[in-house]
Amino acid sequence: MYIGEVAKKTGLSIKAIRLYEEKGLILSLPRKGRYRVYNGSHIEILNLIKEAKLLGSTLSQLKSALVYKNGELDWSYVEAFLSDIKLQLSMQINDLNLKLQRVDKCLLEIDSCPLSLDSPPKDRD
Repeated sequence: MYIGEVAKKTGLSIKAIRLYEEKGLILSLPRKGRYRVYNGSHIEILNLIKEAKLLGSTLSQLKSALVYKNGELDWSYVEAFLSDIKLQLSMQINDLNLKLQRVDKCLLEIDSCPLSLDSPPKDRD
């Protein structure tokens, strides 16, 4: 399939797909005349790139995760990469939960303040 169809199937722009090829995230493609020819494995890799970008990965991080051996993507590197993203997200969730606990503590302390603090501010002269 040609790049226009790939763009429709992945939701990526043609410009992005060409950039990913230029950066080596997808291997050089076979050509039919002047046109690049994509297959199902290219769609899988492009969807992976799209998902990883949505998770906050950079192209340089993706470059280290997309390792090719004999022209095929080595999915063990991808698995390690995704496991690392999962760990990072879990740590962020943990950090956010700690921050929520601190906010809850502050709210409880405000609730225990004297009523005079709950009154509206006086006009300033």
